[in-house]
Amino acid sequence: MSSFTLWNSRCSITLLRQHAMLFTSVTSTSSNGLSYTKFSSTNYQQQQNFVTMRQAAGDKGSAKRNSQSRNAHRSSVDSTHSDTNVNSPPFNHPHCDRQAMYQQPVRKVKTLRGNYDYDLVVIGGGSGGLSCAKEAVAHGARVACLDYVKPTPIGTKWGVGGTCVNVGCIPKKLMHQASLLGEAVHEAAAYGWNVDDKIKPDWNKLVSSVQNHIKSVNWVTRVDLRDKKVEYINGLGSFVDPHTLSAKLKTGERTITAQTFVIAVGGRPRYPNIPGAVEYGITSDDLFSLEREPGKTLVVGAGYIGLECAGFLKGLGYEPTVMVRSIVLRGFDQQMANLVASSMEERGIPFLRKTVPLSVEKQSDGRLLVKYENVETGEVDSDVYDTVLWAIGRKGLVDDLNLDNAGVMTHKDKIQVDSEETTNVPHIYAVGDIIHGKPELTPVAVLAGRLLARRLYAGATLRMDYADVATTVFTPLEYACVGLSEEDAVKEHGADEIEVFHGYYKPTEFFIPQKSVRYCYVKAVAQRSGDQLVYGLHYLGPVAGEVIQGFAAALKSGLTIPTLMNTVGIHPTTAEEFTRLSITKRSGLDPTPASCCS
Repeated sequence: MSSFTLWNSRCSITLLRQHAMLFTSVTSTSSNGLSYTKFSSTNYQQQQNFVTMRQAAGDKGSAKRNSQSRNAHRSSVDSTHSDTNVNSPPFNHPHCDRQAMYQQPVRKVKTLRGNYDYDLVVIGGGSGGLSCAKEAVAHGARVACLDYVKPTPIGTKWGVGGTCVNVGCIPKKLMHQASLLGEAVHEAAAYGWNVDDKIKPDWNKLVSSVQNHIKSVNWVTRVDLRDKKVEYINGLGSFVDPHTLSAKLKTGERTITAQTFVIAVGGRPRYPNIPGAVEYGITSDDLFSLEREPGKTLVVGAGYIGLECAGFLKGLGYEPTVMVRSIVLRGFDQQMANLVASSMEERGIPFLRKTVPLSVEKQSDGRLLVKYENVETGEVDSDVYDTVLWAIGRKGLVDDLNLDNAGVMTHKDKIQVDSEETTNVPHIYAVGDIIHGKPELTPVAVLAGRLLARRLYAGATLRMDYADVATTVFTPLEYACVGLSEEDAVKEHGADEIEVFHGYYKPTEFFIPQKSVRYCYVKAVAQRSGDQLVYGLHYLGPVAGEVIQGFAAALKSGLTIPTLMNTVGIHPTTAEEFTRLSITKRSGLDPTPASCCS
């Protein structure tokens, strides 16, 4: 009887909460809308003032300062559909002019309850899509989220949460941490710890631990969507017409209509078009759940994914080799990129430069024979590996969407949007890695999705600013940056108008184990005259992401070299090295420090 009473009381509380939510949702939405409107208008004015300051200082085209968003398209996309009762003028894409971007009017969406199954349908259950869906529900919208993962060629699949949670940032960082811990264990002997020389990693245990964590995040995500009243649909969605989706479910097909759509399907790794690539190679989609030790591994591709994977594989005791077709870390500052590669080579990771794979063949012993060619000399060579990992770029998942049925224009395998993440169809939006010419980073997708939902359903006006987005490459010696690379600063402002402050440094924790400090380096790319605005900051060393995050906020707020030099550093830290910068490349002086405390 007591258990029934307990159940009954819980049921009553639940019903009361639901009724309270119903009665207060209008007031809550209105209140949130006002608060967000106030917040957004303030930030809008701050950004306008900041733009004016940048322009006065000679920062031409400041919206181009993020090196990873510099290829944003400039073509116009006409708003040709008017079936959403949104009277929007044709929209030009001012991606290279931040002030023009914020002067464009914000489209208002009037919710047409009862006309469609949902106010909003988000296609894609990754970071950007989920943040948009949850934010929209918080402001009173009826939302459904479709998510479906096609298995990889070797059968790898995963749950809700997208690339970051399942096969990207999270498992990558965990394996990077495992690698660093192995290094730290051996360094501990120098600090007086009695360490067993027989310590070695257990790949299967590591994979199991990583996968258990990922599954827990999948579960929490599903529960969070349920609690927030977002309907999760595990199905592959494709457009039937501009307001209708067909969702392929395990149990059949379902037709879904919505007033507004947000496409957030992201991308998947590419495979090269060579014999044996798909049959015998794997990608980062497979590595973090690989049931066998990777062994001797050929990593094809020298972007950040390839270098990060090679780095933690080396730290875990395996033998990675990096194959580079052209340059390392394309899109990043090339001086820093080459320092990253050199630091990896110093740790025993070989690089096959100017080389492309020709074929992959499986031998009788199960190992893989890879033939490759030097693109400069034409010399063909081969080697045998246990694993071949493709890290040659990613492809946007537009093929299954049937975007032609909705009239949505694409650019190759990406979707073109304007400064409000709107496609050429006014009621269809896109966020995250699927959009053309923007940084493919989880925090970018999350913030863009959240801001989009606030504009659609909370009366907000603030738009996503894709410039000056900080990022970190989690190689053994980490690299973090924000703002312009040195090359892009020169292109934008001219070599005579740029001053580069730089210096090598010695992390205190490296002293006792006598770790190499050869590649620990920082630099600030700045305006040469006037206020000496900082255009870009670059850091190579330990815990790079933790170091650069705070400086990113400073740079977006108009950081100058005098301010940086007049900031008192925290000693002894590596972050303080930015406040100690005083030597310029132009001076020709030696940037190597003589001591650590003076």
